[in-house]
Amino acid sequence: MSRLFGTDGIRGKAGSFPLDATTVRNIGFSLAGHLAKLIQDRPPLIVTGRDTRESGESIEQALIEGVTAAGAECKSAGIITTPGVAFLTRSLPADAGIVISASHNPYEDNGIKIFEPSGKKLGEATERLIETDILQGRDEKAKEHQLLPREPLNDKQEESELRDLYRKYLAEVIARNLSLEGLSLVIDCANGAASDFAPALFRKLGARVIAINNASDGRNINRDCGSLYLEGLRQRTVRERADLGVAFDGDADRALFIDRTGRLVDGDGTLWVLAKYLHERALLNDNTVVATVMSNIGLEIALRKLNVNLVRTDVGDKYVLDELMRRGAAIGGEQSGHIIFPRLSLAGDGMITTVCLLRAVRDSDSSLEELTEGFQTFPQVLINVPVREKRPFEEVPAIANLARQTEELLSDKGRLLLRYSGTESLARVMIEGANQTDIDAYAQALADAIKTTLGTR
Repeated sequence: MSRLFGTDGIRGKAGSFPLDATTVRNIGFSLAGHLAKLIQDRPPLIVTGRDTRESGESIEQALIEGVTAAGAECKSAGIITTPGVAFLTRSLPADAGIVISASHNPYEDNGIKIFEPSGKKLGEATERLIETDILQGRDEKAKEHQLLPREPLNDKQEESELRDLYRKYLAEVIARNLSLEGLSLVIDCANGAASDFAPALFRKLGARVIAINNASDGRNINRDCGSLYLEGLRQRTVRERADLGVAFDGDADRALFIDRTGRLVDGDGTLWVLAKYLHERALLNDNTVVATVMSNIGLEIALRKLNVNLVRTDVGDKYVLDELMRRGAAIGGEQSGHIIFPRLSLAGDGMITTVCLLRAVRDSDSSLEELTEGFQTFPQVLINVPVREKRPFEEVPAIANLARQTEELLSDKGRLLLRYSGTESLARVMIEGANQTDIDAYAQALADAIKTTLGTR
């Protein structure tokens, strides 16, 4: 059976499968039906929200039609961040939360992310049930609701009330007793869901805020702005002589930073600053930070000097969260800017990350560039090699032996990562180390070995 859900929900082109109206209704119907089987004594409650894409409202409408046709109650928060929906799901409480967003993707794309009552993303078992209903047509009843008249989206008053709950949580719980008086911030909202939230939040906390890319037209979300396009933010931060700049993506579950010198502080740099802050206050459980295999070896080396262990997972914030929960760790994240504090939220939240980073700045009476001292990003090289088959590397002696020799040469001052692409017929050779020339040579030798033994003919 083909997969409907990826590592971050359902993604696709708006209007095409699986984001055509019929399939979206069936997804809503299937989810609500499975929830009803678990709850039994009352109708399930589902909360929804969306980012600023022009397709968001129609997709949300179709979902609500499917959900209500299955007998569930639905509340819409309208335009809100992805972690905002995760918060509402947990705090109302609701039986599920659904976000219509494609995160950092262009406006033509959209997606569906589903949260459990805990605020954690939907588990694989329920995802498989929904996939079975949609892709194998086992739930024939799901077709009946397509002929029902459309119910309108929730009124603006209810949307506003739900969004205000999230605003209050950020300002009065997450940012409690934090004053940003005297700080100057440039905030890039990516023309996305943060546009009405982030500038207002940080102004309320006392900062001087210069908001950019905060006027969505439905099509400009992530366009040459936000967390994937940082040059505009860098220039504006330096020109305004701001203390720092922050860039969100379209649904504001990630944040990247620019210090006042114009230097990027990515997810690894943010983990370093916040791990030090927690460590100094004996709040870093088990002296452990969780990151993915893509985090730079520089973070691992810097943390090692504090006797802090870096544990790596597969790429994807869901895997980071699983490891955080398993270990009871306090912080984890990705180089891309997804940072998770399980005590505060089980979803990455760019605004929570920003508040926590600014608290570290305030409490230490230091600038962001001073707080990143001690962390050095090591040079990295990545080579993709087309392959005809994906045999385990350890089963190919020429690759396994060379990989072992390379790791010995790198010692504890570098890192080798060999893996296959999950979506393409490619082997990926990634090496980090202190010397660019050396790692380029090591990577090319491994790429040649892979091409010789497994490459396309």
